[in-house]
Amino acid sequence: MSLQTKIMDVMKDAMRSKDTVALEALRAIKSELLLAQTSTGSKEEISEADEIKILQRLVKMRKDSAEIFTTQNRPDLAGPELAQIAIIEKFLPAQLSEAEVEAIVAKIITETGATGIAAMGKVMGLASAQIGGQAEGKTISAIVKKLLV
Repeated sequence: MSLQTKIMDVMKDAMRSKDTVALEALRAIKSELLLAQTSTGSKEEISEADEIKILQRLVKMRKDSAEIFTTQNRPDLAGPELAQIAIIEKFLPAQLSEAEVEAIVAKIITETGATGIAAMGKVMGLASAQIGGQAEGKTISAIVKKLLV
């Protein structure tokens, strides 16, 4: 079952239950998926990796917004953003813990023999490819910096 089909099924349930926050998040996902699909110019569905990137981007946008609203003392605006994050994350693969990411990055560093911050790009590329959508790039970057310094 494709992500778009799953989104439509969950969207129908949200409409029936009149869950406006879930509906807003699901419509945002659907919109982004349609934009990505039409931007390629083909009728084919987008790849799973691209779907994960889109979902991660949507979560990141909402986290940034919620952080801004929280610093501006606007919990009335931060609450819906955090609720939408929870809904979008249901469609993402299970996220790795920092310890798991650190173990993968350490293994990559020992396999490549990377030393010093100059090798960060090489390690980041391999780690991002291996970890995929299971951790944020920001987390991977911080761990790579920590282990290479």
